[in-house]
Amino acid sequence: MRQRRFRKSMPHRPVSEKSVADIVREFKTRTASDNYRDESLKIHGLICAKCGREFGPKDRHLLTVHHKDGNHRNNPSDGSNWENLCVYCHEDEHSRGILADYLNQQDR
Repeated sequence: MRQRRFRKSMPHRPVSEKSVADIVREFKTRTASDNYRDESLKIHGLICAKCGREFGPKDRHLLTVHHKDGNHRNNPSDGSNWENLCVYCHEDEHSRGILADYLNQQDR
């Protein structure tokens, strides 16, 4: 019996106005400061700033960098705009904003 394979429909992505050459050039010109995750882990350690859970080398992939001001381009070298959050706390942090926006719309 032959199995059917179903393809997941891909969400529509807007066409980029940049050429492939422009994108490659941007990747090549990125500096060390663009890798803010590693810098944040060095500065703040392998611990979640919200729940306090400590991580080791094997599970450090569960730590993410949260930008306090919400601007992903604001990456000062002193780490003042970053906090390390585990994936669970990071999701909670962003979902609170979404919930607040929703509730504010309902009040109108």
